[in-house]
This record gives sequence, structure tokens and C-alpha cells, in this order.
Amino acid sequence: MSVRLPGNSACRLGSAIFLACGIGFAVQAGRIDVTYHLEPAKPLSRFDSSQIALLEKLNRADGSHLARLGNLILPNRWDLDQLAYSPMPHSVPRFAATPKALVVDLPTQLFGAYEFGNLVRWGPVSSGDRLHQTPPGVYYLNWNARIRISSENNRWMMPWFFNFCNKIGLGLHQYTLPGRPASHGCVRLLLPDAKWLFYWGQGWALASDGQVLANGTPVLIVGGYDYGGDRPWLQPDWWARGVMLTSSDVASLR
Repeated sequence: MSVRLPGNSACRLGSAIFLACGIGFAVQAGRIDVTYHLEPAKPLSRFDSSQIALLEKLNRADGSHLARLGNLILPNRWDLDQLAYSPMPHSVPRFAATPKALVVDLPTQLFGAYEFGNLVRWGPVSSGDRLHQTPPGVYYLNWNARIRISSENNRWMMPWFFNFCNKIGLGLHQYTLPGRPASHGCVRLLLPDAKWLFYWGQGWALASDGQVLANGTPVLIVGGYDYGGDRPWLQPDWWARGVMLTSSDVASLR
């Protein structure tokens, strides 16, 4: 369902165009020799910079918040490429003909970026808090800005901003990640991920009158966060399963 919005902007909501493909996509065997366990967060000085970068992803928290967590999830080895630690599926056959697609999994606070169905980057997110929940659906990247000032509060600066729905002013951007959903509806990213997405993502193509000629990179936001439950990524057993994209999660991309 395409929705024409004020200001010649559009977003697409996913409920009308989900494709029941009957397939669940599991994590790959490339992570089969990686196990995870919990350890006290402090002292962080026992980790080097590359390990901290991985811990940020695994624990959904930026460096300044890692020390505030009581416990951290840790891998049993540190020598692999970061893609090998991804709980997101390493391939999604449904996207095989799609040059680029972005998936945000709300239950596990993760994103995965895909090129022709293959995972090229993953990382943590902080989506909307309980009062400002990020709505699941199918959207598209529209326009970006190096720094965006929030229309809700002009003290909120949002670097490396990429809008995906003008109707309610949602975007992906760099901001603090405290290890839980904490935004006002946007999808927060770590600085390296937000900067990467800023250049990787494809925005919309507009006609001279502002009409949308072509949508940008598809953005699939799936599931819903359990605000009263345990954080799945802090459960060592969860890492053996990882994220499953079910038939109701995979959208029909046009």
C-alpha cells in the first residue's frame, strides 16, 4: 500500500504487501564454532579496541554504556571477521534479485544489510521506547542529511541521518545506544554503522514536481520488542539460534 503524504513524500506500510513464502531463514553454520557466555562488565580495560567494537554489537550498547551494564555477553573467540558473529541470517534467498535491502529486527535490536541476498553488514540498534514504539512495516530510504535537528526537540542533534518515513519523521541515525530500546521512534545506530549506511543506502528519485519516481533502498522493520521480558541477546543459549526471518517477516520487494 503506497501512501501519498504531504510535502510530496511517501512511505510504504508493510501489512498489505507481505508475501507468505513459507520459508524461515536461519543463521549459518559459519558461527557453529562460536559460543557465548556472560561475564561481569568491569573492568573494560581487559579488552582491546577491536574487542570493544565487537562487544558494542553483541551487547547493543555503545562504549560509554558498556561499563554501566552489570554483565556482558562474550564470545569464546575473537579472531573471526565480524560477520561471523552475526545473529542475522548470512543469506536471505528472497532478496537474491534485490541489489540492496535493510532489515531491522525489533525483538533482538539488530539490523542486517543485504546485497543480492547476502549479508554485508550487521549491528545493534536502539528503537523506540515503550511510549514511542517504532512501527514495524515495509519502508524505503528517502533522503539523508549529515546532521539533522529533531523537529520534536531542537536540542537533539542526529548525525548521519537517513529518513525512511516522512509521515511520522522516522530515520536511522547515530545516537547513544544504552543496551535497550530508548528512542522516540527513530532507529539509533552506532557511529560507524550510521556513517556506513549514509553512503551505502540509496535514496528516492524525485521528479521536478516532487513526485516519487523510484523508491530508495527497502527497509523492513519486523517483529516487536518485549518490553517486559528478558533481553534475548543476554541469554547465551539464544546465540545458537539467532534471528529467524519467518514468512510473515519477508516482504514482497518491487
